[in-house]
Amino acid sequence: MSGTPERFAPRGPLGFGGAPLGNMFNRVDEETAEGALLAAWESGIRYFDTAPMYGAGLSEHRFGRVLRRFNRDDYVLSTKVGRLLSPDPKAPENLGPFIGVMPFRASYDYSADGARRSIEDSLQRMGLARIDIAYIHDVAEDHHGPGWKEVFATAMKGAARELTRLRDEGVIRAWGLGVNRVEACQRALEESDPDVFLLAGRYSLLDLSALDTLFPACAARGVKIVVGGPYNSGLLAGGTTFEYAEAPPEQVAARDRIAALCQKHGVDIRAAALQFCAAHPVVASVIPGAKNASRVHQNAELMRQPIPASFWQALKQEGILPAHAPTPGK
Repeated sequence: MSGTPERFAPRGPLGFGGAPLGNMFNRVDEETAEGALLAAWESGIRYFDTAPMYGAGLSEHRFGRVLRRFNRDDYVLSTKVGRLLSPDPKAPENLGPFIGVMPFRASYDYSADGARRSIEDSLQRMGLARIDIAYIHDVAEDHHGPGWKEVFATAMKGAARELTRLRDEGVIRAWGLGVNRVEACQRALEESDPDVFLLAGRYSLLDLSALDTLFPACAARGVKIVVGGPYNSGLLAGGTTFEYAEAPPEQVAARDRIAALCQKHGVDIRAAALQFCAAHPVVASVIPGAKNASRVHQNAELMRQPIPASFWQALKQEGILPAHAPTPGK
């Protein structure tokens, strides 16, 4: 849109989401983690996203071990602020969905000092001198409950202002939120000056929450979106979970309607899920998680698979997608 500022954002339809390499739900050994990251590079992926929360630093540690081999100017790297890690030999082995984590305790800190320290700590864990994008992590209702707006206000006065300063100083190139809820992103647009949002699960074949609310607002401001959770935690990839829990019957039924049209048109539902997310003009990248090299290569192939226009037309004719939803080739 003319008149909007040019903001930094990842480029390329496919990125690498780092949560699985923090031992999300299952342990991943070092060799497998390294293989997944190297497969991403071999597949042409040049955007990598991680966070301190992913395995209490484990994902960042693994990212740095591999990414240090490559020219730093050849890829985009993002991590997150909002939690600080403190060493503790008695820290629990599990941290939320992450198992076998590193010996650190995580605590929320959305202050300005906390944001700066979090970035410094992340750089130490990765052994790198800079990150490109810092996302304020999980500053939404799903993590903080009914009082989330107070936490959000603290983040806007603290972390958001500090990240804006760091961007202006050239320490980082961009900042935004890394969340699972549209409302937090909308409030951030109203109250601050973000560049890009990592929004998980709210723009997919099963959930269009962001289409008519957040996306137009982002387009007006020149803000980009990184789509996380394009498979809605597995339901669109042959699994049974939605929002990291057993999928409710209505979501299973919605998935089955899409799967039936996929079968009719000879389309892999996973390819449809990825390519639909990438087709919207405000989307800079789509970052499915992957735990091994074969899954990484598979995602790259799915993003390239031809999908007939008749399939997208059928989704709209059946009312699964609204007529104005951007689809590949449009």
